[in-house]
Amino acid sequence: MKVKLGIAPINWSNDDDPSLGGEISFEQCIREMSEAGYVGTELGSKYPRDVAELSGALDGQGLVLTSGWFSTFFTDPSQYDSTLSRFLDKVSFMRAMGARYINICECGYAIQGTNLPVLGVDKPVFDASQWDALFRGLHVLGRLAYDLGMELVYHYHAGTGVFTSDEIDYLMEHTSPELVSLVLDTGHAAFAGIDPVRLVSLYGARIRYVHLKDVRRDVLARVGVEGMCFMDAVRAGVFTVPGDGYLDFPSVLGALRAGGYEGWMIVEAEQDPAVAVPLVYARRAYSYLVAQGLGS
Repeated sequence: MKVKLGIAPINWSNDDDPSLGGEISFEQCIREMSEAGYVGTELGSKYPRDVAELSGALDGQGLVLTSGWFSTFFTDPSQYDSTLSRFLDKVSFMRAMGARYINICECGYAIQGTNLPVLGVDKPVFDASQWDALFRGLHVLGRLAYDLGMELVYHYHAGTGVFTSDEIDYLMEHTSPELVSLVLDTGHAAFAGIDPVRLVSLYGARIRYVHLKDVRRDVLARVGVEGMCFMDAVRAGVFTVPGDGYLDFPSVLGALRAGGYEGWMIVEAEQDPAVAVPLVYARRAYSYLVAQGLGS
């Protein structure tokens, strides 16, 4: 399996809650990524937005930029133009950096940044017109990305309107495989009660990017019982690095291998860095994944 291992800066500093890892610098983050053995990174809020500056810093650590998160708001008609404008800026920067992927997520009416229970009844449920607006918008962005030699990879996410198994299936059914691919995020799949292997079996050909995070079963059980919001679940340690939770990674990786997956696998285990020292967990994940036949 031709796979490269990268790691996301969210393991060091959390963009949704800047108090988590707020004291950790960009320079420390990329230096420790390299020390742990990784060769790729995603874009973080602390990363310079000057192409020459960021390229030079990453080159100095033997890293390349693989992708970046982008929030769409197509289900809110008033935000269509701003979403398109922001995407053009984002895709231009990412292309200049040599990145191939844009991790896209519809965040219209999302609750993952609120204090509402993330596994309760408050998450958005799109009506027919909102789904149609989302499909049209994704196809516009997908075409723009395609024409620039890049790929749109959809990231289902807790607290958003595309999270459950049915919602992922509906999105895949109504979008073009040529214009909209899928991020396999093992942690968010488990968070929604989905076996990641099911997603690989159904959508293997459309999975063009992978986020590897594990889940602590005892914390996940508490999330629903205690009505935790998403960030409280993160602070409580619901996510961890591969091999440190209950997910069956040998089966997930085996399914990807059987399907001929090639590309990036990114460790993205958002935790409180004051509790889970980033370099320690980055090295732990790398060692585990190498033992599974990835990396070198």
